[in-house]
Amino acid sequence: IPNWKTWEYYTGLQYIWFGHSTILLRIEGKNILIDPVFDDASPIPFAVPRFQEPPVNLSELPSIDYVVISHDHYDHLSRKSIQHFVGSETQFVVPLGLSSYLIGWGLNHNKITEFDWWEEKNTGNITFACTPSQHFSGRMGPRGNKTLWASWVIQGQNESVYFSGDSGYDIHFKEIGKRYGSFDIAFMEDGQYNKIWYMSHLFPNETIQAHKDVQAKKMQPIHFGMFQLAVHDWHEPIYEVLRIAKERNIDVLLPKIGEIVHVNEPLTFDKWYEIP
Repeated sequence: IPNWKTWEYYTGLQYIWFGHSTILLRIEGKNILIDPVFDDASPIPFAVPRFQEPPVNLSELPSIDYVVISHDHYDHLSRKSIQHFVGSETQFVVPLGLSSYLIGWGLNHNKITEFDWWEEKNTGNITFACTPSQHFSGRMGPRGNKTLWASWVIQGQNESVYFSGDSGYDIHFKEIGKRYGSFDIAFMEDGQYNKIWYMSHLFPNETIQAHKDVQAKKMQPIHFGMFQLAVHDWHEPIYEVLRIAKERNIDVLLPKIGEIVHVNEPLTFDKWYEIP
């Protein structure tokens, strides 16, 4: 369980990875929760179960200032997790069309801001920029590709973060790096890939290249370690991305799920992912 006193009083950029693509970020003294999924990743009970329970419940998190969503797939947008915030002061930052879900689930429309690609909004000391990804959207029912999918740039006065969401590899990563780099850290998709999904998900070698393209100093791999959506071993993305990162001198951060990471401090991590 994270030490929330440490979380509250540390003034630098920090985050906690909760598995898959769920990140709690603290920047400019604000708590930003990205793609919160604290339950299963399917509308069909037990179809896509979690490997393990999250280290904390939503009710145990500190007060959340913003929730950022990348797209509407079930492993990134959870109705149960979103409804935890009904009646709260939390603001939602989402791609075009996603407000239809959130309002239907009980959120006030005044708490939601929708973005198209390349749109920005400054909220005090933080700027949110909606950036492209190469993916798709749709949940069960006749709503395929009716809402936008995106990656996100989150900038403070002195620090900045990139969150890839889900994406195949393409030229948008270089354009994002050109417009917004360099980043203190990039949260880059690395896991749940398959040869037939090459247009919409990254392979480990592409994860490394995309990280280079966006011009980030450090990388946290995401989209692994919590749900099995592809046929590869759960630890394969870690070993592959570490092997390639070593060859290309990339600083990869691999904290335990639930561990507080101070991004710009000297960092060492247990090799919790190693298989005996």
